[in-house]
Amino acid sequence: MKEKYFINARIIDPSQNLDVNGGLIVNEKGKIKAIGKSVGKGNIPSKADKIDLKGKVLIPGIIDMKVFIGEPGFEYKENFRSLSEAALSGGVTSVVSMPNTSPVIDNVSMVDFIVRRGRDKSNINIFPSATLTRNMDGKLMTEFGLLSKRGIIGFTDAIKTVQNSEIMSRIMNYASELDVLVMQHPEDYELSKNRCINEGEISTRLGLQGIPYIAEKIIVERDLSLLEEYPCRYHISQLSSAKSVEVIKKYKNNNLKFSSGVSINNLSLNENDIGDFKTFLKISPPLRKEEDRKALIQGIKNDLIDVIVSDHKPEDEESKRLPFAQAAEGSIGIETLLSLCLELYHNNSLPLKKIIETITYNPAKILKIDKGTLKVGKDADLCIFDLDQPWKVDVSKLKSKSKNAATENRNLQGKVLMTYLKGEQAFSLQ
Repeated sequence: MKEKYFINARIIDPSQNLDVNGGLIVNEKGKIKAIGKSVGKGNIPSKADKIDLKGKVLIPGIIDMKVFIGEPGFEYKENFRSLSEAALSGGVTSVVSMPNTSPVIDNVSMVDFIVRRGRDKSNINIFPSATLTRNMDGKLMTEFGLLSKRGIIGFTDAIKTVQNSEIMSRIMNYASELDVLVMQHPEDYELSKNRCINEGEISTRLGLQGIPYIAEKIIVERDLSLLEEYPCRYHISQLSSAKSVEVIKKYKNNNLKFSSGVSINNLSLNENDIGDFKTFLKISPPLRKEEDRKALIQGIKNDLIDVIVSDHKPEDEESKRLPFAQAAEGSIGIETLLSLCLELYHNNSLPLKKIIETITYNPAKILKIDKGTLKVGKDADLCIFDLDQPWKVDVSKLKSKSKNAATENRNLQGKVLMTYLKGEQAFSLQ
């Protein structure tokens, strides 16, 4: 591979507190050789590749902390190959894969399969998670230590919550001893079972049973109370309500160390968008009120929420084209993650640097992986985008196998132009 000189770029790298107009050099091994204002102003070697970005934005490759791939068991919804294509077209170079496959990822043989399959079939960095409890039934812990040694990045029951407080306290205690990451989906089962939409005026009008915000708040409060007694690496996967943000603020003010995330869906949509039973907008946690959406954005601005995820969950058409109560939960989103995040910049909701931080540097810190940075010597995983290019979400043109996009037909501003993995071009819009 030739040396590459990226010149005339706006480089944003929160890991170095960097937002400059300059250049970046990638060496023959796909590592970053130099970065900054002076790069590209001198003589560029004739044997090197010169890429003039003409003022476009260059950031570290995006890290998406919540992605459902589909292998094994649901290959008809998504597989490693289709997920890789979708991710790269969205500037995503690293993902955390969810363990709620069939069978679930809760033992060594399944971990070995997923690691091997990811290595052989995907073109991106796959960081697999395993279940917190065996078969995700909330009763018996999985072998955290053994599975971590096989390549597991963290533990979660995906869209399920550990309901039993005694089990959760054991999990945190054990995780603390082994220094493994626990990722919890906060939702009280008794308050949410057989329900499918935010509880309120919209659910009443549509005649649907609603999930109250307190179903989330209860679990957040319980887990953070346990965390005070059993400090471990703890991450709240997705928040959806203003009340939960208030709880997080209280505990962070008490210097409790943990992290939290939010789905781009809950930042870009609210319950009113569901309209007359639009099942593509049936997600978990549910879309809530506009006040909740604004509170989540403010939570990011105030450093209470650390990460934005796509919550990419492909579903086939047969699972979505059903009455709202029976339809599957989930939306694809890995290809639109960055563009929807940039919408928050264009409407003055969030600073651009803060947005980039939530999808690059912060996930890398939480996961303890050597990604999400443009520091010299690191892998040249790069995302290059046009901050202003308009486009419309057309599901027929998206690369995911499934087409259940909550943002179908939405007009967006900001488009990924190129994605590089270890210095090699993996996607180009042209």
